[in-house]
Amino acid sequence: MKTDASQTSKVVLITGGSSGIGKSIAEYLSDRNYKVYGTSRNPQNQSSLKFELVALDVTKVETITAAVNSIIEKEGRLDVLINNAGVGITGPLEETPEIEIKKAFDTNYFGPLNVIKSVLPQMRKQKSGLIINITSIAGYMGLPYRGIYSASKGALELTTEAFRMELKDFNISMTNVAPGDFATNIAAGRFHAPVIKGSPYETSYERTLNIMNEHVDHGKDPQVMAKAIYKIITTKKPRGHYKVGEPLQKFSIALKRILPDKVYEKMLLKHYKL
Repeated sequence: MKTDASQTSKVVLITGGSSGIGKSIAEYLSDRNYKVYGTSRNPQNQSSLKFELVALDVTKVETITAAVNSIIEKEGRLDVLINNAGVGITGPLEETPEIEIKKAFDTNYFGPLNVIKSVLPQMRKQKSGLIINITSIAGYMGLPYRGIYSASKGALELTTEAFRMELKDFNISMTNVAPGDFATNIAAGRFHAPVIKGSPYETSYERTLNIMNEHVDHGKDPQVMAKAIYKIITTKKPRGHYKVGEPLQKFSIALKRILPDKVYEKMLLKHYKL
């Protein structure tokens, strides 16, 4: 049974590791001698993967507990958790069903929070650990027709800040990595509130939705995220926040800090042609 991460490859758990950014990270770390476990709600066809997939649904605490316990029992430790599983959601706030809003928060906020709670006892026991929460540049600002997504990712950003201070005595590090638009299948899997004919939001929502989909279709290669995550893992003292994306997307966060609210709002309205 493995006990010393300094003498063996580190054990990494990545939620949502079957596709997109999670899969790219898992493959990249596996190629660098990390022992990687990805997760999927229904793991299948693993023969072509460089890492092992375990069953885990971040919205079901019992599956989180079972997956984490099985990895610890097998490896004797857990060095890195990457909270990557997430879901997109778009729609006018007034017209987005409450049940879909709750589903988004269950996956994007409560899910990661419960995975963190599940790994902390082991990391505290081994007196080391790193937790990386994949958030979003959208979590730094309230975006039109993506307000629920922004809110769920923003909540995880702030929770991480609090966790960092609470965990400082246990040699456990936590950080956020906020990606911009990447070429993944997130647009296909996210909940779209329907464009309702005759709705006061019909024209502006449909236009914004098309712009959002175009941004994802022309997003960066997920390998960029994989390299960024690897750099953080190999950093002695990770910062609290990292941004990965196009320069303009990262710059938009800096602009929000320095521009008056009305000026920044006008900039977003112009960007989304509203």
